[in-house]
Amino acid sequence: MPFSLIPFMLLIIPMLEIATFVVIGGQIGVFPTLGMIVVTAIIGTILLRVQGFGLIRKIQSDIDGGKMPARELVHGVMIAIAGILLLTPGFVTDTCGFLLFVPPIRDAVWQFAKSRINIVNVGGSRNQNPSGGGDTDGPTIDLDDADFKREPDADSPWYDK
Repeated sequence: MPFSLIPFMLLIIPMLEIATFVVIGGQIGVFPTLGMIVVTAIIGTILLRVQGFGLIRKIQSDIDGGKMPARELVHGVMIAIAGILLLTPGFVTDTCGFLLFVPPIRDAVWQFAKSRINIVNVGGSRNQNPSGGGDTDGPTIDLDDADFKREPDADSPWYDK
């Protein structure tokens, strides 16, 4: 989504929400409308908890199996977004939130987004040690306690004579 579209969406979404509140509130009344908003927030919380825990178990099993759970991580982000949308009062955001809880729709959203973003895999060389030094394939000198003895520097100001 281009950044110029974000301010436009921040203006349009609240206007759509207000319009749907007016239309639905006019059809079924104020209190049933407010009740529907509360019920969707409760359902969203339950769905977030159930699908979130299921997804965490799937991610853990993929990691234990040595697989990178990229799809599950993306689905986790979409489930979190769906939960936020369902907790946000409004029928438009609730509809979008409920749709994001459906796995085939999440897959379609991911395929759409994946075709428009550039994924860069950044990783270090396998021959580089974690401290950022050179190759780990070089010679290693392993000394026993008998081979190595540290004597304090006599010129050091902290050396007690």
